[in-house]
Amino acid sequence: MSKKLILPGVGAFDTAISRIDEMGFREIILDLALIKKIPILGICLGMQLLLDNSEEGLLPGLGLIKGKAIKFKYDLKTNLKIPHMGWNEVILNNSSSITDGFQNDIKFYFVHSYYVKVEKDINSIMKCNYGIEFDAAIQNNNIFGAQFHPEKSHRYGLHFFKNFIEL
Repeated sequence: MSKKLILPGVGAFDTAISRIDEMGFREIILDLALIKKIPILGICLGMQLLLDNSEEGLLPGLGLIKGKAIKFKYDLKTNLKIPHMGWNEVILNNSSSITDGFQNDIKFYFVHSYYVKVEKDINSIMKCNYGIEFDAAIQNNNIFGAQFHPEKSHRYGLHFFKNFIEL
């Protein structure tokens, strides 16, 4: 049995959740998360799949953390580009074992057009601002999500992965 699970993410919400369902992985993921209580980390789209749903699609997500992925919306007057791409500062919001050892002045690398808003602030462990404040990292017990890409985030990403491995 796996001791940890990472849900990576590149692509579209409905396509990804459809593949998870077609391959019978939804039941496996839910069993690992809710019954076996193994640590699960969703990255980028993988984080969004942990939620109830996304504005990007019509299908339900895994529902492991109450929240929704919402499309960035800017008018033509703003100089912010979509997708949000590049380094951005992240602030700690709630304590978590996956953020142990982090201080403020943390930067991670982002590439996304949809942002996450969880229903309960207690599930938000890191926040970011890109024209709007959003949840950059989330947690519900043994289930974690990161909107940023730790694998592209140099020492901050390595530290984030180290904390996940040591859970």
